[in-house]
Amino acid sequence: MSRCVLLLLFVLFGAPQEDVQRSVRELLRKLRSDQVEERAEAQKKLQEIGAPAILELAKAVQDSDADYAARAAALLKAISLDADAMHNPGAPVLLRPAPDRFKIRYTTSAGDFTVKVVRAWAPNGADRLHGLVRIGYFTDCRFFRVVSGFMCQFGIHGDPGVSVKWKGAVIPDDPVKESNKEGRVTFAMRGPRTRTTQLFVNLKDNAFLDDQGFAPVGEIVDGMDVVRRIYADYGEGAPQGKGPDQVKILSGGNAYLADFPKLDFIRKAEIVD
Repeated sequence: MSRCVLLLLFVLFGAPQEDVQRSVRELLRKLRSDQVEERAEAQKKLQEIGAPAILELAKAVQDSDADYAARAAALLKAISLDADAMHNPGAPVLLRPAPDRFKIRYTTSAGDFTVKVVRAWAPNGADRLHGLVRIGYFTDCRFFRVVSGFMCQFGIHGDPGVSVKWKGAVIPDDPVKESNKEGRVTFAMRGPRTRTTQLFVNLKDNAFLDDQGFAPVGEIVDGMDVVRRIYADYGEGAPQGKGPDQVKILSGGNAYLADFPKLDFIRKAEIVD
């Protein structure tokens, strides 16, 4: 974190109160650098305290106790990375395991639909999806590939500067435990170890995808009628069809997709349960 940012925080919030100082010092003294779960919990508590905790951490980095200062520096770096997680797939906030079950509500230009994610179906996919939703990744993302009677695909960010950061952020493959039935949500891929941020909703039973390694992570539990209303007349993407070219979406983002004005899009996605 830059000195300018720290100075701004100091101006806005003033010096930390004594109870904040004690809380930060206690967390740092108890923290062992080899305990990942403890470090994540300490980071969470510090972020809940807010700017005064960040200021106290910045002071702790200069402490004469080298081990104490190193712990403070590690936490300060992790919090800084979390603040820019959209451009950093390795940010700690994106590496935490998802709950066993959770729901995502997608608010779209066509209406709302809700997905129930079951981590046991595809743990790596569920963890990635949970992280993407938490950082607001899907805001203003287009449904760029909608093929009637097959699937509805989304997940390329509208800002090419963000897309380029995620292009190589692949997650490990998950074994297929559930079938690609109608309403199931699955990560798109081009083959083994190519899953990043794109997903699709099965618009019918597509069991043939199971043998190809497509592992569903969840299913629509409310609003499947909304999904069916998502604009589909562009059809398959270029060059096979008249829909958007995925390579051009990655390089041009929503500016390129302006040439496809009828595409529906995600207004926001949020964890609701």
